[in-house]
Amino acid sequence: MKLIENVASELGISPDDLVPYGAYKAKLSLSAIKKERRGKLVVVTGITPTPAGEGKTTTVVGLAQAMGKMKKNVVATLREPSLGPIFGIKGGGTGGGASKVEPEDEVNIHFTGDAHAVGSAHNLLVALTDNVAQRNKIKGFSPQGVTIRRVTDVEERSLRSVLTGLGGKANAPLRETGFDIVTASEVMAILALSSSLEDLRERLSKIVVGYKDDGTPVQAAEINAVGSMMSLLRYAIQPNIVQTTEGQPVLVHTGPFGNIAHGCCSVVSDQLALGYADYVLTEAGFGADLGFEKFMHIKARLNDLEPAAAVIVASVRALKSHGGAPLRSLDAANREALVKGMSNLKHLIGVIKSFNLPVVVAVNSFPTDDSEETELVKSLSTEAGAEYAVVSKVYEDGGEGGLDLADAVIKAADDSPRLISYMYELSDSLEDKISSLATKVYNATGVNYTPVARRALRQFEENGWGGLPICMAKTHLSLSHNRSLKGLPSDYDFRVSDARASVGAGFIYPIAGSIMTMPGLPGEPRSLDVDPSGNILGL
Repeated sequence: MKLIENVASELGISPDDLVPYGAYKAKLSLSAIKKERRGKLVVVTGITPTPAGEGKTTTVVGLAQAMGKMKKNVVATLREPSLGPIFGIKGGGTGGGASKVEPEDEVNIHFTGDAHAVGSAHNLLVALTDNVAQRNKIKGFSPQGVTIRRVTDVEERSLRSVLTGLGGKANAPLRETGFDIVTASEVMAILALSSSLEDLRERLSKIVVGYKDDGTPVQAAEINAVGSMMSLLRYAIQPNIVQTTEGQPVLVHTGPFGNIAHGCCSVVSDQLALGYADYVLTEAGFGADLGFEKFMHIKARLNDLEPAAAVIVASVRALKSHGGAPLRSLDAANREALVKGMSNLKHLIGVIKSFNLPVVVAVNSFPTDDSEETELVKSLSTEAGAEYAVVSKVYEDGGEGGLDLADAVIKAADDSPRLISYMYELSDSLEDKISSLATKVYNATGVNYTPVARRALRQFEENGWGGLPICMAKTHLSLSHNRSLKGLPSDYDFRVSDARASVGAGFIYPIAGSIMTMPGLPGEPRSLDVDPSGNILGL
Protein backbone atom coordinates (compact mmCIF):
# COMPACT_ATOMS: atom_id res chain seq x y z
CA MET A 1 0.00 0.00 0.00
CA LYS A 2 1.01 3.59 -0.59
CA LEU A 3 1.16 5.94 2.36
CA ILE A 4 -2.16 7.76 2.50
CA GLU A 5 -0.40 11.13 2.24
CA ASN A 6 0.88 10.04 -1.18
CA VAL A 7 -2.54 8.81 -2.35
CA ALA A 8 -4.07 12.18 -1.44
CA SER A 9 -1.26 14.28 -2.91
CA GLU A 10 -1.37 12.39 -6.24
CA LEU A 11 -5.05 13.36 -6.40
CA GLY A 12 -4.15 16.99 -5.71
CA ILE A 13 -5.48 17.25 -2.15
CA SER A 14 -3.52 19.61 0.10
CA PRO A 15 -1.81 18.12 3.19
CA ASP A 16 -3.65 20.79 5.20
CA ASP A 17 -6.94 19.03 4.39
CA LEU A 18 -5.70 15.58 5.46
CA VAL A 19 -6.19 14.12 8.95
CA PRO A 20 -4.30 10.78 8.99
CA TYR A 21 -5.57 7.86 11.05
CA GLY A 22 -2.37 5.82 10.96
CA ALA A 23 -0.37 5.27 7.78
CA TYR A 24 -3.05 4.07 5.35
CA LYS A 25 -6.30 5.88 6.05
CA ALA A 26 -7.30 9.47 6.73
CA LYS A 27 -10.18 11.88 6.98
CA LEU A 28 -10.56 14.79 4.59
CA SER A 29 -11.65 18.23 5.71
CA LEU A 30 -14.87 19.60 4.24
CA SER A 31 -12.83 22.62 3.18
CA ALA A 32 -11.27 20.37 0.52
CA ILE A 33 -14.59 20.35 -1.40
CA LYS A 34 -14.26 22.53 -4.49
CA LYS A 35 -17.14 24.61 -5.82
CA GLU A 36 -16.20 23.81 -9.42
CA ARG A 37 -17.17 20.33 -10.61
CA ARG A 38 -14.39 18.79 -12.68
CA GLY A 39 -15.36 15.17 -13.22
CA LYS A 40 -18.15 13.00 -14.55
CA LEU A 41 -20.14 10.88 -12.11
CA VAL A 42 -20.87 7.24 -12.98
CA VAL A 43 -23.25 5.26 -10.76
CA VAL A 44 -22.74 1.50 -10.46
CA THR A 45 -25.73 -0.67 -9.61
CA GLY A 46 -26.76 -4.29 -10.15
CA ILE A 47 -29.52 -6.72 -10.95
CA THR A 48 -31.77 -7.88 -8.11
CA PRO A 49 -29.34 -9.66 -5.73
CA THR A 50 -29.18 -13.46 -5.44
CA PRO A 51 -27.11 -15.85 -3.30
CA ALA A 52 -25.17 -16.66 -6.49
CA GLY A 53 -23.28 -13.36 -6.34
CA GLU A 54 -23.16 -10.30 -8.58
CA GLY A 55 -20.13 -8.32 -7.41
CA LYS A 56 -20.90 -4.58 -7.48
CA THR A 57 -18.16 -3.48 -5.09
CA THR A 58 -15.55 -5.65 -6.76
CA THR A 59 -16.60 -4.18 -10.12
CA VAL A 60 -16.37 -0.58 -8.87
CA VAL A 61 -12.90 -1.16 -7.46
CA GLY A 62 -11.68 -3.05 -10.52
CA LEU A 63 -13.11 -0.41 -12.84
CA ALA A 64 -11.24 2.29 -10.93
CA GLN A 65 -8.05 0.27 -11.27
CA ALA A 66 -8.63 -0.18 -15.01
CA MET A 67 -9.13 3.55 -15.49
CA GLY A 68 -5.95 4.09 -13.50
CA LYS A 69 -4.08 1.86 -15.95
CA MET A 70 -5.47 4.03 -18.75
CA LYS A 71 -3.91 7.06 -17.00
CA LYS A 72 -7.31 8.50 -16.11
CA ASN A 73 -7.72 10.51 -12.92
CA VAL A 74 -10.36 8.43 -11.10
CA VAL A 75 -11.88 8.10 -7.62
CA ALA A 76 -14.26 5.45 -6.31
CA THR A 77 -16.80 6.36 -3.60
CA LEU A 78 -18.30 3.56 -1.50
CA ARG A 79 -20.40 2.97 1.60
CA GLU A 80 -18.71 1.89 4.81
CA PRO A 81 -19.30 -1.80 5.64
CA SER A 82 -21.47 -2.53 8.68
CA LEU A 83 -20.28 -4.75 11.51
CA GLY A 84 -23.66 -6.53 11.63
CA PRO A 85 -23.40 -8.24 8.22
CA ILE A 86 -19.63 -8.74 8.63
CA PHE A 87 -20.19 -10.93 11.69
CA GLY A 88 -23.45 -12.30 10.29
CA ILE A 89 -23.70 -13.86 6.87
CA LYS A 90 -22.12 -11.43 4.42
CA GLY A 91 -18.53 -11.04 5.54
CA GLY A 92 -16.35 -8.15 4.43
CA GLY A 93 -17.65 -5.37 2.21
CA THR A 94 -14.46 -4.27 0.46
CA GLY A 95 -14.52 -6.16 -2.84
CA GLY A 96 -12.59 -9.31 -3.58
CA GLY A 97 -9.78 -11.05 -5.41
CA ALA A 98 -7.46 -8.62 -7.15
CA SER A 99 -9.89 -5.72 -6.75
CA LYS A 100 -10.22 -4.73 -3.11
CA VAL A 101 -10.25 -1.66 -0.92
CA GLU A 102 -7.20 -1.52 1.33
CA PRO A 103 -6.54 -1.78 4.23
CA GLU A 104 -9.52 -4.13 4.11
CA ASP A 105 -9.22 -5.23 7.74
CA GLU A 106 -9.39 -1.66 9.04
CA VAL A 107 -12.14 -0.55 6.64
CA ASN A 108 -14.29 -3.51 7.72
CA ILE A 109 -13.56 -3.35 11.46
CA HIS A 110 -14.04 -0.03 13.32
CA PHE A 111 -12.43 2.07 10.54
CA THR A 112 -12.34 5.72 11.72
CA GLY A 113 -15.22 5.36 14.18
CA ASP A 114 -17.99 6.96 12.11
CA ALA A 115 -20.52 4.18 12.76
CA HIS A 116 -19.77 4.37 16.48
CA ALA A 117 -20.35 8.13 16.42
CA VAL A 118 -23.69 7.63 14.66
CA GLY A 119 -24.79 5.02 17.20
CA SER A 120 -23.72 7.22 20.11
CA ALA A 121 -25.50 10.30 18.75
CA HIS A 122 -28.66 8.32 18.00
CA ASN A 123 -28.81 6.67 21.42
CA LEU A 124 -28.08 9.98 23.15
CA LEU A 125 -31.13 11.44 21.39
CA VAL A 126 -33.25 8.50 22.59
CA ALA A 127 -32.04 8.89 26.18
CA LEU A 128 -32.75 12.62 26.15
CA THR A 129 -36.18 11.97 24.64
CA ASP A 130 -37.06 9.42 27.33
CA ASN A 131 -35.92 11.88 29.98
CA VAL A 132 -38.07 14.71 28.58
CA ALA A 133 -41.11 12.44 28.30
CA GLN A 134 -40.71 11.00 31.80
CA ARG A 135 -40.34 14.45 33.37
CA ASN A 136 -43.27 15.95 31.43
CA LYS A 137 -41.02 18.67 29.99
CA ILE A 138 -43.24 18.98 26.89
CA LYS A 139 -46.96 19.33 27.46
CA GLY A 140 -48.90 16.38 26.08
CA PHE A 141 -45.78 14.30 25.35
CA SER A 142 -45.69 11.14 27.45
CA PRO A 143 -43.50 8.00 27.30
CA GLN A 144 -46.32 6.30 25.37
CA GLY A 145 -45.83 8.86 22.60
CA VAL A 146 -42.13 8.13 22.07
CA THR A 147 -41.52 6.34 18.75
CA ILE A 148 -37.74 6.52 18.30
CA ARG A 149 -35.87 3.26 19.00
CA ARG A 150 -32.28 2.60 20.05
CA VAL A 151 -29.62 1.16 17.76
CA THR A 152 -26.71 -1.27 17.92
CA ASP A 153 -24.30 -2.53 15.26
CA VAL A 154 -24.80 -6.22 16.09
CA GLU A 155 -27.42 -8.45 14.48
CA GLU A 156 -29.52 -9.60 17.45
CA ARG A 157 -33.12 -10.72 16.94
CA SER A 158 -33.82 -10.72 20.69
CA LEU A 159 -33.62 -6.91 20.66
CA ARG A 160 -36.29 -6.38 18.00
CA SER A 161 -38.96 -5.93 20.67
CA VAL A 162 -38.07 -5.05 24.28
CA LEU A 163 -39.44 -3.39 27.39
CA THR A 164 -37.29 -0.65 28.90
CA GLY A 165 -37.58 0.94 32.31
CA LEU A 166 -38.35 -2.20 34.32
CA GLY A 167 -37.56 -1.97 38.03
CA GLY A 168 -39.76 0.80 39.32
CA LYS A 169 -39.99 4.58 39.09
CA ALA A 170 -36.24 5.10 39.44
CA ASN A 171 -35.65 3.26 36.18
CA ALA A 172 -38.53 4.80 34.24
CA PRO A 173 -39.89 5.45 31.72
CA LEU A 174 -41.44 2.06 31.21
CA ARG A 175 -42.27 1.59 27.55
CA GLU A 176 -42.37 -0.99 24.83
CA THR A 177 -39.69 -0.34 22.23
CA GLY A 178 -36.89 -2.13 20.38
CA PHE A 179 -33.53 -1.83 18.67
CA ASP A 180 -32.61 -1.27 15.04
CA ILE A 181 -29.23 -1.87 13.43
CA VAL A 182 -27.05 1.27 13.19
CA THR A 183 -27.28 1.37 9.40
CA ALA A 184 -31.08 1.77 9.74
CA SER A 185 -30.68 4.84 11.98
CA GLU A 186 -32.06 8.07 10.58
CA VAL A 187 -28.90 9.72 11.89
CA MET A 188 -26.88 7.56 9.47
CA ALA A 189 -29.14 8.56 6.58
CA ILE A 190 -28.86 12.22 7.61
CA LEU A 191 -25.05 12.04 7.81
CA ALA A 192 -24.98 10.55 4.31
CA LEU A 193 -27.20 13.29 2.85
CA SER A 194 -25.78 16.34 4.65
CA SER A 195 -23.68 18.74 2.60
CA SER A 196 -22.17 20.74 5.48
CA LEU A 197 -22.12 21.02 9.26
CA GLU A 198 -24.97 23.51 9.19
CA ASP A 199 -27.00 21.26 6.90
CA LEU A 200 -26.32 18.40 9.33
CA ARG A 201 -27.54 20.53 12.24
CA GLU A 202 -30.74 21.51 10.43
CA ARG A 203 -31.52 17.92 9.45
CA LEU A 204 -30.86 16.55 12.95
CA SER A 205 -33.25 19.12 14.41
CA LYS A 206 -36.09 17.74 12.25
CA ILE A 207 -35.87 14.12 13.46
CA VAL A 208 -39.29 13.07 14.73
CA VAL A 209 -38.86 11.32 18.09
CA GLY A 210 -42.54 10.85 18.91
CA TYR A 211 -46.00 12.40 18.99
CA LYS A 212 -48.02 14.37 21.51
CA ASP A 213 -51.45 13.20 22.63
CA ASP A 214 -53.07 15.32 19.91
CA GLY A 215 -50.89 13.76 17.17
CA THR A 216 -48.50 16.69 16.84
CA PRO A 217 -44.96 15.49 16.04
CA VAL A 218 -42.15 16.14 18.52
CA GLN A 219 -38.77 16.81 16.91
CA ALA A 220 -35.19 16.64 18.16
CA ALA A 221 -34.91 20.44 18.35
CA GLU A 222 -37.59 20.46 21.07
CA ILE A 223 -35.62 17.85 23.04
CA ASN A 224 -32.60 20.18 23.08
CA ALA A 225 -30.46 17.34 21.75
CA VAL A 226 -29.04 18.74 18.52
CA GLY A 227 -25.96 20.53 19.89
CA SER A 228 -24.86 17.46 21.82
CA MET A 229 -25.38 15.24 18.77
CA MET A 230 -23.31 17.65 16.68
CA SER A 231 -20.43 17.33 19.16
CA LEU A 232 -20.40 13.58 18.50
CA LEU A 233 -20.71 13.89 14.71
CA ARG A 234 -18.39 16.84 13.96
CA TYR A 235 -15.64 14.59 12.58
CA ALA A 236 -17.90 11.80 11.35
CA ILE A 237 -19.18 14.07 8.55
CA GLN A 238 -15.67 14.22 7.06
CA PRO A 239 -15.10 11.65 4.25
CA ASN A 240 -12.50 8.91 4.69
CA ILE A 241 -9.83 8.24 2.07
CA VAL A 242 -8.18 4.85 1.48
CA GLN A 243 -7.00 3.07 -1.70
CA THR A 244 -7.58 0.16 -4.07
CA THR A 245 -5.27 -2.84 -4.36
CA GLU A 246 -3.52 -0.98 -7.19
CA GLY A 247 -3.32 2.37 -5.41
CA GLN A 248 -6.27 4.39 -6.77
CA PRO A 249 -8.01 6.64 -4.22
CA VAL A 250 -11.28 5.45 -2.66
CA LEU A 251 -13.55 7.53 -0.44
CA VAL A 252 -15.44 5.27 1.98
CA HIS A 253 -18.03 7.16 3.99
CA THR A 254 -21.35 6.46 5.75
CA GLY A 255 -23.41 3.29 5.43
CA PRO A 256 -27.19 3.87 5.25
CA PHE A 257 -29.25 0.68 5.04
CA GLY A 258 -30.33 -0.06 1.47
CA ASN A 259 -33.63 -1.66 2.53
CA ILE A 260 -34.75 1.22 4.75
CA ALA A 261 -32.70 4.25 3.71
CA HIS A 262 -31.18 5.15 0.33
CA GLY A 263 -28.20 2.79 0.42
CA CYS A 264 -25.56 5.15 -0.98
CA CYS A 265 -22.35 6.71 0.29
CA SER A 266 -22.25 10.32 1.44
CA VAL A 267 -23.07 13.40 -0.58
CA VAL A 268 -19.86 15.09 0.61
CA SER A 269 -17.66 12.22 -0.61
CA ASP A 270 -19.12 12.47 -4.13
CA GLN A 271 -18.91 16.28 -4.09
CA LEU A 272 -15.31 16.20 -2.93
CA ALA A 273 -14.25 13.56 -5.47
CA LEU A 274 -15.86 15.44 -8.37
CA GLY A 275 -13.60 18.41 -7.71
CA TYR A 276 -10.38 16.41 -8.22
CA ALA A 277 -11.10 13.47 -10.57
CA ASP A 278 -12.07 13.14 -14.22
CA TYR A 279 -14.32 10.19 -13.36
CA VAL A 280 -16.02 9.36 -10.07
CA LEU A 281 -17.40 5.84 -9.70
CA THR A 282 -20.06 5.63 -7.00
CA GLU A 283 -21.95 2.54 -5.90
CA ALA A 284 -25.69 2.36 -5.20
CA GLY A 285 -26.65 -0.41 -2.78
CA PHE A 286 -28.53 -3.60 -3.67
CA GLY A 287 -30.25 -3.81 -7.07
CA ALA A 288 -31.30 -1.03 -9.43
CA ASP A 289 -34.86 -1.23 -8.07
CA LEU A 290 -33.58 -0.03 -4.68
CA GLY A 291 -30.14 1.59 -4.68
CA PHE A 292 -30.16 3.13 -8.14
CA GLU A 293 -33.74 4.43 -8.00
CA LYS A 294 -33.11 5.96 -4.57
CA PHE A 295 -29.79 7.40 -5.71
CA MET A 296 -31.60 9.21 -8.51
CA HIS A 297 -34.70 10.44 -6.69
CA ILE A 298 -33.17 11.23 -3.29
CA LYS A 299 -29.40 11.74 -3.53
CA ALA A 300 -28.77 12.95 -7.09
CA ARG A 301 -31.93 15.00 -7.65
CA LEU A 302 -31.63 17.09 -4.51
CA ASN A 303 -27.83 17.55 -4.40
CA ASP A 304 -26.75 18.35 -7.97
CA LEU A 305 -25.23 14.88 -8.35
CA GLU A 306 -26.89 13.69 -11.53
CA PRO A 307 -24.67 11.04 -13.17
CA ALA A 308 -23.38 10.94 -16.74
CA ALA A 309 -23.83 7.17 -17.10
CA ALA A 310 -24.78 4.03 -15.21
CA VAL A 311 -23.20 0.57 -14.97
CA ILE A 312 -25.36 -2.42 -14.07
CA VAL A 313 -23.54 -5.52 -12.82
CA ALA A 314 -24.80 -9.03 -13.52
CA SER A 315 -23.35 -12.52 -13.62
CA VAL A 316 -24.35 -15.54 -15.68
CA ARG A 317 -24.80 -17.49 -12.44
CA ALA A 318 -27.10 -14.91 -10.89
CA LEU A 319 -29.22 -14.62 -14.02
CA LYS A 320 -29.72 -18.39 -14.08
CA SER A 321 -30.74 -18.19 -10.42
CA HIS A 322 -33.39 -15.62 -11.39
CA GLY A 323 -34.51 -18.07 -14.06
CA GLY A 324 -35.23 -20.75 -11.47
CA ALA A 325 -32.04 -22.83 -11.60
CA PRO A 326 -31.14 -24.34 -8.17
CA LEU A 327 -28.02 -22.89 -6.53
CA ARG A 328 -26.21 -26.23 -6.69
CA SER A 329 -26.58 -26.39 -10.49
CA LEU A 330 -25.51 -22.85 -11.47
CA ASP A 331 -22.15 -24.00 -12.80
CA ALA A 332 -23.83 -26.15 -15.46
CA ALA A 333 -25.01 -24.71 -18.78
CA ASN A 334 -28.73 -23.89 -18.68
CA ARG A 335 -29.81 -21.68 -21.56
CA GLU A 336 -33.50 -21.89 -20.66
CA ALA A 337 -32.96 -20.60 -17.11
CA LEU A 338 -30.58 -17.92 -18.37
CA VAL A 339 -33.04 -16.55 -20.91
CA LYS A 340 -35.81 -16.56 -18.31
CA GLY A 341 -33.59 -14.82 -15.76
CA MET A 342 -32.60 -12.18 -18.29
CA SER A 343 -36.06 -10.69 -17.80
CA ASN A 344 -34.75 -9.12 -14.59
CA LEU A 345 -31.73 -7.51 -16.24
CA LYS A 346 -33.67 -6.33 -19.29
CA HIS A 347 -36.32 -4.71 -17.09
CA LEU A 348 -33.72 -2.92 -15.00
CA ILE A 349 -31.91 -1.70 -18.11
CA GLY A 350 -35.25 -0.16 -19.05
CA VAL A 351 -35.61 1.40 -15.61
CA ILE A 352 -32.20 3.08 -15.92
CA LYS A 353 -32.90 4.17 -19.50
CA SER A 354 -36.15 5.79 -18.37
CA PHE A 355 -34.00 8.37 -16.55
CA ASN A 356 -32.41 9.12 -19.93
CA LEU A 357 -29.03 7.70 -18.91
CA PRO A 358 -26.67 5.58 -21.04
CA VAL A 359 -26.27 2.05 -19.64
CA VAL A 360 -23.23 -0.24 -19.62
CA VAL A 361 -23.78 -3.88 -18.58
CA ALA A 362 -20.80 -5.41 -16.73
CA VAL A 363 -20.94 -9.21 -16.93
CA ASN A 364 -18.93 -10.26 -13.88
CA SER A 365 -16.95 -13.33 -14.95
CA PHE A 366 -16.84 -16.57 -12.97
CA PRO A 367 -14.45 -19.44 -13.88
CA THR A 368 -17.35 -21.82 -14.60
CA ASP A 369 -19.14 -19.49 -17.06
CA ASP A 370 -20.05 -20.98 -20.43
CA SER A 371 -18.76 -18.72 -23.24
CA GLU A 372 -21.92 -19.11 -25.34
CA GLU A 373 -24.09 -18.12 -22.36
CA THR A 374 -21.88 -15.10 -21.73
CA GLU A 375 -22.25 -13.98 -25.35
CA LEU A 376 -26.03 -14.47 -25.06
CA VAL A 377 -26.17 -12.15 -22.04
CA LYS A 378 -24.22 -9.51 -23.96
CA SER A 379 -26.41 -9.69 -27.05
CA LEU A 380 -29.69 -9.70 -25.11
CA SER A 381 -28.46 -6.72 -23.06
CA THR A 382 -27.76 -4.57 -26.10
CA GLU A 383 -31.09 -5.64 -27.61
CA ALA A 384 -32.72 -4.36 -24.38
CA GLY A 385 -31.15 -0.93 -24.88
CA ALA A 386 -27.74 -1.07 -23.19
CA GLU A 387 -25.14 0.99 -25.03
CA TYR A 388 -22.48 -1.60 -24.23
CA ALA A 389 -22.30 -5.04 -22.61
CA VAL A 390 -18.79 -6.09 -21.56
CA VAL A 391 -17.26 -9.04 -19.69
CA SER A 392 -15.44 -7.97 -16.52
CA LYS A 393 -12.57 -10.05 -15.11
CA VAL A 394 -11.47 -7.67 -12.40
CA TYR A 395 -11.78 -10.25 -9.59
CA GLU A 396 -9.13 -12.43 -11.22
CA ASP A 397 -7.01 -9.88 -13.06
CA GLY A 398 -7.57 -6.55 -11.28
CA GLY A 399 -7.41 -3.45 -13.45
CA GLU A 400 -6.07 -5.42 -16.42
CA GLY A 401 -9.30 -7.45 -16.44
CA GLY A 402 -11.45 -4.32 -16.59
CA LEU A 403 -9.87 -2.41 -19.49
CA ASP A 404 -12.67 -3.22 -21.95
CA LEU A 405 -15.27 -2.26 -19.35
CA ALA A 406 -13.45 0.99 -18.57
CA ASP A 407 -13.29 1.86 -22.28
CA ALA A 408 -17.07 1.33 -22.59
CA VAL A 409 -17.84 3.37 -19.48
CA ILE A 410 -15.67 6.26 -20.62
CA LYS A 411 -17.38 6.30 -24.03
CA ALA A 412 -20.83 6.22 -22.43
CA ALA A 413 -20.00 8.97 -19.91
CA ASP A 414 -18.35 11.18 -22.51
CA ASP A 415 -21.48 11.27 -24.69
CA SER A 416 -23.17 14.64 -24.97
CA PRO A 417 -24.88 15.65 -21.69
CA ARG A 418 -28.38 14.31 -21.29
CA LEU A 419 -31.34 15.92 -19.56
CA ILE A 420 -32.33 13.60 -16.72
CA SER A 421 -35.97 12.50 -16.52
CA TYR A 422 -37.61 11.44 -13.26
CA MET A 423 -40.50 9.11 -12.53
CA TYR A 424 -42.53 11.57 -10.49
CA GLU A 425 -42.71 15.21 -9.54
CA LEU A 426 -41.95 16.12 -5.94
CA SER A 427 -45.27 17.99 -5.91
CA ASP A 428 -47.21 14.76 -6.61
CA SER A 429 -49.15 13.21 -3.75
CA LEU A 430 -47.39 10.53 -1.72
CA GLU A 431 -49.71 7.84 -3.08
CA ASP A 432 -49.08 8.96 -6.65
CA LYS A 433 -45.33 8.77 -6.09
CA ILE A 434 -45.63 5.27 -4.64
CA SER A 435 -47.86 4.19 -7.54
CA SER A 436 -45.31 5.46 -10.05
CA LEU A 437 -42.52 3.40 -8.46
CA ALA A 438 -44.71 0.33 -8.08
CA THR A 439 -45.75 0.22 -11.72
CA LYS A 440 -42.57 1.52 -13.40
CA VAL A 441 -39.87 -0.06 -11.22
CA TYR A 442 -41.47 -3.02 -9.42
CA ASN A 443 -43.60 -4.03 -12.46
CA ALA A 444 -46.77 -4.19 -10.36
CA THR A 445 -50.30 -3.72 -11.67
CA GLY A 446 -51.22 -1.41 -8.80
CA VAL A 447 -50.77 -0.77 -5.08
CA ASN A 448 -52.64 -2.35 -2.18
CA TYR A 449 -52.57 -0.26 1.01
CA THR A 450 -53.46 -1.41 4.50
CA PRO A 451 -55.67 1.00 6.49
CA VAL A 452 -52.65 1.71 8.71
CA ALA A 453 -50.56 2.75 5.71
CA ARG A 454 -53.28 4.99 4.24
CA ARG A 455 -53.82 6.67 7.58
CA ALA A 456 -50.08 7.32 8.02
CA LEU A 457 -49.69 8.77 4.51
CA ARG A 458 -52.69 11.01 5.03
CA GLN A 459 -51.21 12.26 8.32
CA PHE A 460 -47.85 12.96 6.65
CA GLU A 461 -49.59 15.08 4.03
CA GLU A 462 -51.40 17.00 6.75
CA ASN A 463 -48.07 17.55 8.58
CA GLY A 464 -46.69 19.24 5.46
CA TRP A 465 -44.37 16.40 4.47
CA GLY A 466 -46.09 15.53 1.19
CA GLY A 467 -43.35 17.13 -0.93
CA LEU A 468 -40.69 14.68 0.24
CA PRO A 469 -39.43 11.92 -2.08
CA ILE A 470 -40.23 8.24 -1.51
CA CYS A 471 -37.64 5.85 -0.07
CA MET A 472 -39.28 2.43 -0.38
CA ALA A 473 -38.55 -0.08 2.38
CA LYS A 474 -38.77 -3.50 0.81
CA THR A 475 -36.86 -6.72 0.32
CA HIS A 476 -33.74 -6.52 -1.85
CA LEU A 477 -34.20 -10.12 -3.02
CA SER A 478 -37.08 -9.41 -5.41
CA LEU A 479 -38.39 -6.59 -7.56
CA SER A 480 -41.64 -7.06 -5.65
CA HIS A 481 -42.45 -6.91 -1.93
CA ASN A 482 -42.28 -10.74 -1.81
CA ARG A 483 -38.70 -12.03 -1.53
CA SER A 484 -39.62 -15.40 -3.10
CA LEU A 485 -40.64 -13.86 -6.46
CA LYS A 486 -37.56 -13.93 -8.70
CA GLY A 487 -36.91 -12.69 -12.23
CA LEU A 488 -39.59 -10.23 -13.33
CA PRO A 489 -42.74 -10.57 -11.18
CA SER A 490 -45.91 -9.42 -12.95
CA ASP A 491 -49.70 -9.32 -12.59
CA TYR A 492 -49.62 -8.56 -8.88
CA ASP A 493 -50.50 -5.71 -6.51
CA PHE A 494 -47.60 -4.15 -4.65
CA ARG A 495 -48.48 -4.28 -0.93
CA VAL A 496 -47.74 -1.32 1.35
CA SER A 497 -48.30 -2.38 4.96
CA ASP A 498 -47.21 0.81 6.77
CA ALA A 499 -45.39 4.11 6.27
CA ARG A 500 -42.93 6.12 8.34
CA ALA A 501 -41.32 9.53 7.99
CA SER A 502 -37.61 10.37 8.11
CA VAL A 503 -38.14 14.12 8.06
CA GLY A 504 -34.55 14.96 8.95
CA ALA A 505 -33.15 12.76 6.20
CA GLY A 506 -35.81 14.19 3.93
CA PHE A 507 -37.87 11.24 2.74
CA ILE A 508 -40.97 9.17 3.45
CA TYR A 509 -40.45 5.44 3.64
CA PRO A 510 -43.45 3.23 2.95
CA ILE A 511 -42.99 -0.33 4.21
CA ALA A 512 -43.74 -3.00 1.62
CA GLY A 513 -44.53 -6.40 3.08
CA SER A 514 -42.46 -7.25 6.15
CA ILE A 515 -39.09 -5.54 6.62
CA MET A 516 -36.72 -6.17 9.52
CA THR A 517 -34.76 -3.17 10.76
CA MET A 518 -32.86 -5.51 13.08
CA PRO A 519 -31.50 -8.59 11.26
CA GLY A 520 -30.92 -11.85 13.10
CA LEU A 521 -27.76 -13.93 13.03
CA PRO A 522 -27.70 -17.00 10.75
CA GLY A 523 -27.36 -20.57 12.01
CA GLU A 524 -23.59 -20.36 11.60
CA PRO A 525 -22.43 -16.74 11.98
CA ARG A 526 -19.21 -15.79 10.20
CA SER A 527 -16.22 -16.29 12.46
CA LEU A 528 -13.18 -14.02 12.33
CA ASP A 529 -9.90 -14.41 14.16
CA VAL A 530 -6.41 -12.93 14.38
CA ASP A 531 -3.01 -14.52 13.78
CA PRO A 532 -0.07 -14.15 16.22
CA SER A 533 0.86 -10.86 14.52
CA GLY A 534 -2.60 -9.40 15.01
CA ASN A 535 -3.75 -9.70 11.37
CA ILE A 536 -7.47 -10.40 10.92
CA LEU A 537 -8.33 -13.78 9.40
CA GLY A 538 -11.60 -14.75 7.73
CA LEU A 539 -12.64 -11.58 5.88
